[in-house]
Amino acid sequence: MTIGICAEYRWNQLERRVALVPDSVRRLVERGFRVVVESGAGSLASFSDEQYSAAGATIVPNASSVVETADVLCALTFPHGIASMLRSGQVLVALVQRWKNGDAIVQLLGRGVSVLALENIPRTSRAQAMDVLSSMATVAGYRAAIVAAERLPRFFPMLVSAAGTIPPAECVVIGAGVAGLQAIATARRLGAQVSAYDVRPAAQEQIASLGARPIAIEIGTSDTETAGGYAKQLAEEQLRRQREGLAPHISRADVVITTAAVPGSRAPVLLTRPMLEAMKPGSVVVDLAAESGGNTELTRPGEDVVLPNGVTIMAPLLLPAQLPQHASVMFSRNLTALLQLFAKDDGIGFHTDDEILAAMVLGDATTVGD
Repeated sequence: MTIGICAEYRWNQLERRVALVPDSVRRLVERGFRVVVESGAGSLASFSDEQYSAAGATIVPNASSVVETADVLCALTFPHGIASMLRSGQVLVALVQRWKNGDAIVQLLGRGVSVLALENIPRTSRAQAMDVLSSMATVAGYRAAIVAAERLPRFFPMLVSAAGTIPPAECVVIGAGVAGLQAIATARRLGAQVSAYDVRPAAQEQIASLGARPIAIEIGTSDTETAGGYAKQLAEEQLRRQREGLAPHISRADVVITTAAVPGSRAPVLLTRPMLEAMKPGSVVVDLAAESGGNTELTRPGEDVVLPNGVTIMAPLLLPAQLPQHASVMFSRNLTALLQLFAKDDGIGFHTDDEILAAMVLGDATTVGD
């Protein structure tokens, strides 16, 4: 079986990562896989063609050469630049975001291409080593705190100097999943005073364990978590209570990092225009939910919005790509663990009799958008 890796930055200007790094290529080659890599695929993540060659990969000049050769194409995100080249019998493995790329996925399935959605990896102990969502959320949460510190016109830590004492920044993190917890930990390491909120009652202990102050809001229900551990979509009345409970904390904050998301749905709007306009001049909001619509009423995905009161709302896209080397390493390790499921006693091949692979395979055109 031949695995193909392309230089994704050539069709996505925000991308700097690569799906497999040389160390992972070496492991796969040792297991009997063949790996074909487009020249320059890892260059923006500081992985050279020479490193890939030394690991056992075959370097080819362009993406079309990869597609011609590969049985399985592995990508970080949906490969719009080469999707039209894929043909019957090939397998695409990527974070395909079917809610956004449903039409393109239907076309692939119609041509006989098998599509494995990395976002559908089940949340089980066995699949933990393959969980790219958690890995990339870790990178995004870390990077969000760094971006906020860079943009904030104030210090994060308390400083005592001859010029007097500077109080620490007040940071509020909304959503305490993987990204939110990493944002909390990073903001704390930078010296900020951190408060955090999550609709899931179980998250309160996790917030406190990182040294942050949990924010408690009574929304009228405790049934806020799915069996998979994700937050549920709330009714409008419950969202209204959340906003009211968050408002005083937001008005005091120097930094707000939002990570609240509901799988398969638009992100909940938790910060309204009046809440943003009540923030201190110079304060910064980093909206990590921008790719699914955003957690603020004024979010513009991929743009920075500066309000008349000097509050900046940042809505970065593909934030893990801003830390390309380690993000690539983490994604690659997850992907390598997944690809090894293709290896069986009778050889290497694509099959769906493994429960993890079965959960990832997208169905026919009638189910892609579900």
